Amino acid sequence: MYGKKILIVVILLAGLAGFFYFDLASYFSLQSLQENRTALRNFTAENYVLAVGIFVAVYILQTVFSLPGAAIMTLAGGFLFGPVRGTMFVAVGATIGATIAFLAARYVLRDWVEKKFGKTIAPLQRGFAKNDVSYLLTLRLVPLFPFFIVNLVSGLTRMKIRTYIIATAAGIIPGSFVFAFAGQQLGNINSLGEIVSPPVLTAFVLLGLLALTPIAYQQFTAYKKSRMR
Repeated sequence: MYGKKILIVVILLAGLAGFFYFDLASYFSLQSLQENRTALRNFTAENYVLAVGIFVAVYILQTVFSLPGAAIMTLAGGFLFGPVRGTMFVAVGATIGATIAFLAARYVLRDWVEKKFGKTIAPLQRGFAKNDVSYLLTLRLVPLFPFFIVNLVSGLTRMKIRTYIIATAAGIIPGSFVFAFAGQQLGNINSLGEIVSPPVLTAFVLLGLLALTPIAYQQFTAYKKSRMR
């Protein structure tokens, strides 16, 4: 059992090391995507199914290993497949990758973390147990929380995997659609900052707060009951 956990850690570290050693980050840049957009579009037109398979597979790996470039990949999805299909393929790849990362965190880290920090994370685990969908949707919708951190933290809770998959997929879609839609105008984008404007960030924050509504209602109801006693 211990050996298998070590193997998982080694694989993850090897993946990260290989990504940076071979300078694969240079391929996940806005400049690289724009320079190769004609070749990418031609390849997709001639090999659509293969292109979709490669895109989803790369997105899964990118998510599992928490590599930089998710925004660029989502732009590419919108550029190559259109905003709707691009968002769908991104959601599939990101959800599968996030689920693998979630399971890896649960399998490798949770026992050790619970022994070491059981009292500290107990409130977090109880919160997720009671309102897991609302908590996770908020973490996914509000772009203040790094995607890979949410994967790891969720893996340390006792959330059901089915709930995790559904909430993750739902939380990914709004932000993915914004980038996939922008991908249609790839040649006119000078930086990612042009996409993530203050109004867009505000909209995501409001969506995150909306996801917390059930929790706020439960707290309000509990407060009213306590006052009536």
